[in-house]
Amino acid sequence: MSQPYPFVDPTLFTQNAGAELYIDLSAIVQNYHYLQKRISSAQCGAVVKANAYGLGMIEIAKALAKAGCKDFFVAHLDEGIALRSILNQDYTIYVLHGLPPSTESLFIKHHLTPILNDINQLHHWLKLCNDRNTSYSAGVQFDTGMSRFGIEEEELSNLQQRNWGVFQPSLIMSHLACADTPTHPANRQQLERFQAIKQQIPNCRASLAASSGIFLGQDWHFDLVRPGVALYGGNPTPGQPNPMQSVISLQGTIIQLRHISKGAFIGYGATFTAPKDMRLAWISIGYADGFFRAFSNKISALSPQFPKIPLALLGRVSMDSLCVDITELPDTALQVGDKIEIIGDHHPIDSLAQQVDTIGYEILTSLGNRYHRIYS
Repeated sequence: MSQPYPFVDPTLFTQNAGAELYIDLSAIVQNYHYLQKRISSAQCGAVVKANAYGLGMIEIAKALAKAGCKDFFVAHLDEGIALRSILNQDYTIYVLHGLPPSTESLFIKHHLTPILNDINQLHHWLKLCNDRNTSYSAGVQFDTGMSRFGIEEEELSNLQQRNWGVFQPSLIMSHLACADTPTHPANRQQLERFQAIKQQIPNCRASLAASSGIFLGQDWHFDLVRPGVALYGGNPTPGQPNPMQSVISLQGTIIQLRHISKGAFIGYGATFTAPKDMRLAWISIGYADGFFRAFSNKISALSPQFPKIPLALLGRVSMDSLCVDITELPDTALQVGDKIEIIGDHHPIDSLAQQVDTIGYEILTSLGNRYHRIYS
């Protein structure tokens, strides 16, 4: 028997946590409404897989459901089971990774909709539906060029010659490979392939666009869009101003203040040597909290009391701590127990990601379980 998705009990990390992760549910709802207005006649769903990109699937799904969202996407079956525990059957929960072997009964029991990603998954679902003379809800994904999940285009004609029996897909979908590069020719190629597939399976909803795909234009919207990172404040239009509201602020607690002399080194590997006498603050965040070691010596933080003074991160990020330079702040500006902002309006996720050659998705989904998550 599958067990519910193992979310960490938030009461384990509260007032004594080493850092606080503030999550603005109202900003997520504003982002949802902004995207819904942008797509006009299509419906806006929500991707809440990976614990809503690390921010808390249950809390965020409740807020989005209250805001009018009816379609939710998760990756794994256990995520779907956990989500169904707080959403009734008025809400559709799609499981993107499809139908694991011998799990048909769980999908039916919890009223979950698998996205069937290959011929074998489809055949198992067809057999289930025809044996029971019931068209259980399922979507079918087609690969229009990404070479990842989905039934290949050339297999469609063979499918059309088969008897699908009582089964009628509730959704057909595909996924864009290059939506964050609007001028990439793959976007138009995938659109045309998907349009051709839809003509052959006309009587169900269709979905092609995720966050960045929404901004390609109305042709890509079809019946349902699937934003993920855009809901959580990530920029769906790289290279352009971010149209989304900022959602999170990560503030670490100062656990030590100290002076060092010119020539002293900082942290593992002695990767930074002080060019002058300096004052340091050690913060209770490290790579065990999802704050990458790759950030070492590359980014800055700030004190909320002095938002215009960048505080450089010095030395390697350790498992449970990192060091920032507070030399430019007044001597008595900070005390042990004060907060330093690591991620926020002045340090957005996408800017941090660019500095270490990654993407905002990776940072969001890596945010650790030790943070005290505070929902506005």
